[in-house]
Amino acid sequence: MVGRGLLADLPRRLAEHCPAHAYAVVSDSRVADLHGARVVAQLREAGLTAHLVTFPNGEWNKTRETWAEVTDALLRARVGRDGAVVALGGGVTGDLAGFVAATYLRGVPWVQVPTTLLAMIDASIGGKTGVNVPAGKNLVGAFHPPRFVLADVDTLATLPKPHIAAGMAEAVKHAVIADADHLHALLADAPAIRAKDPDALVRVVARGAALKEAVVAEDPREQGRRAVLNFGHTVGHAVEARSGFALLHGEAVAIGMAVEATLAESVGIAERGLARAVGSALETFGLPTSVPEDLGGEDLLETMQGDKKVRRAAFRFALPKRVGEMARSDDGAWTVEVETEKILQALAASR
Repeated sequence: MVGRGLLADLPRRLAEHCPAHAYAVVSDSRVADLHGARVVAQLREAGLTAHLVTFPNGEWNKTRETWAEVTDALLRARVGRDGAVVALGGGVTGDLAGFVAATYLRGVPWVQVPTTLLAMIDASIGGKTGVNVPAGKNLVGAFHPPRFVLADVDTLATLPKPHIAAGMAEAVKHAVIADADHLHALLADAPAIRAKDPDALVRVVARGAALKEAVVAEDPREQGRRAVLNFGHTVGHAVEARSGFALLHGEAVAIGMAVEATLAESVGIAERGLARAVGSALETFGLPTSVPEDLGGEDLLETMQGDKKVRRAAFRFALPKRVGEMARSDDGAWTVEVETEKILQALAASR
């Protein structure tokens, strides 16, 4: 569900699509201050039992320890198997709250109420939940689809501009992997998007969500084509982790897409000019495209070894052939094996 003013209708939609005896509204400390009390009050005014459960803001708090703390909070509130979880916030909140829902009392239903552009376009859709561990991002988790996703773009009015830019990294990614016309539309709409024009944001979210939903519906458990959604993420996750999460997820993914587009050209998969087109689109939205100087190639490779796409110790990437079309390997897989030396060369070229 994408539009304006939808948050006010959340109680009715919960009662209709995710009925429960009690709702645990899980939110990070920043979003809880902005929207948490209001959402819980709305639910209670509608006669629903609701509890606000918060955790500290920041990607570095998406851990097994935070998962345990949130789970314990639900137990203290006596949320039963007839309860449900409402994830109110960005991608970190959705991943964490979804993992809590997937595992709490062996699984309870949940819904996604994303409040960041990145979460609306990408992270809230698809049912992937999980937490980060020292070995890498999202390596412990579960597939547990939400009952529904409600994206009220009015909540983006309080979102800082760097987070708007970060969300556009995923919008560009969806265009590159599946819809060249969408990339043209994003670039034409760029001034309005940067100004947080609500109508432009509705267009961005609606099309981006539709593109991701189509891929996920075809391959819900990432056994095939869904792997294309990882474009930019193999390098991006490594950059994000090695930076100590100083970079926003979208910023790290933007760097990852720039590197991986360069890699696609260098190994002869992509047509000439792809890296320039991807880099230019990312820069239009104020996103970084260069690997930080203090992140060494060998260190990034070490972190990338923990990537979920690594098979038999070989690096595999989801790489585009051109804007709007992804490559397939000779065996039909949607990821391509790449030699270590080629990866190091692409990292070096992107500094």
